[in-house]
Amino acid sequence: MKQLLKLLTLKNILISVLLLFLDAVLYIFLGLYMMKYDDFYQESEGEYWSLASMTIDEKIAYIALNGLGILNLCVIGYLIYKIIAYFIKRKNTNLQYLDFPKDN
Repeated sequence: MKQLLKLLTLKNILISVLLLFLDAVLYIFLGLYMMKYDDFYQESEGEYWSLASMTIDEKIAYIALNGLGILNLCVIGYLIYKIIAYFIKRKNTNLQYLDFPKDN
């Protein structure tokens, strides 16, 4: 419990909120920038959503948007891993100490 209270300091909460806010702002910015591609797409430039039909700045925004999604999934996976590891380490929730009913 003391470890959990150390994580829930005002500083850590503010940093987390700031990172979530910056992530959302970056995601919105990249999404709005990709709307430019939708608005000015021409079939003569290539297949829709192919990198061949995008300008260099649209390619950067497209790759950054996908990279941001992958990064967010990795962070969520890491947080889930840490939460599970925390509960497994606790004495009362460790599965080897639980008393399961025996089969007859």
